This record gives sequence, structure tokens and C-alpha cells, in this order.
Amino acid sequence: MKKNFTCIECPKGCQLTVRVENEIVREVLGNQCPKGEVYAKQEIEHPLRTLTTTVAAQQLTVAMIPVRTTGPIPKPALREAMQLIKQIVITQPVKANQVLRKKFHVFQCRSHRHAYH
Repeated sequence: MKKNFTCIECPKGCQLTVRVENEIVREVLGNQCPKGEVYAKQEIEHPLRTLTTTVAAQQLTVAMIPVRTTGPIPKPALREAMQLIKQIVITQPVKANQVLRKKFHVFQCRSHRHAYH
């Protein structure tokens, strides 16, 4: 099977064609730098995303506070992560880049285990 998508690793935005067999990347075409091949393999075999959302705030001047994960998490775990994040309620002022909850869960993705903040 072939998949086509745009590489986002550098400003060139290469149009990649990726040949996939049994969820394994066999060939990457169209990349103009080595980052494209690495990106294609990760995106097909183990896609990751940084989750950006908001959490509820109580007793503060705002009702919601923007938050994001400190790093990428497996794409299949996004819904589960959102369910956990929905449970967080901020009741005290926070600073930019302050970690609100450390290692609130361990996400499973295929045979790999990843701990995320």
C-alpha cells in the first residue's frame, strides 16, 4: 500500500510517497533531506502528537487555562489522555511552563511503554 503526505520536519514541505507493508515502512520517496525518511517512518509506524487543550479553573479570574503535554504521546492514546486531563481542575495561579501533573499516566502503544507528564 502507498500513502502520500507532506513532511513537516523542515520548511521544504516535501511531498512524500511511502510504501507500507504490514504497517512497516519499506520505502520513502520524495524527501529532499534525511529528516523526511525519519518522519515518514515515525508517522506510519508510531505516530506521536503533542496534546494541546485547556483545563478548568476555579476561584481564578479565568475559567479555562491552556495546557499541553511536555512531549509527544502516542496518537492512539489522545482520547484517553483527554479523559484524564478533563479531570484536572486548577484552583491556584500557575506560571508559564509549570508542570501541573507529573507522570499522570503510562500510555501503551503496541509493545512500547511511554511515561508522559
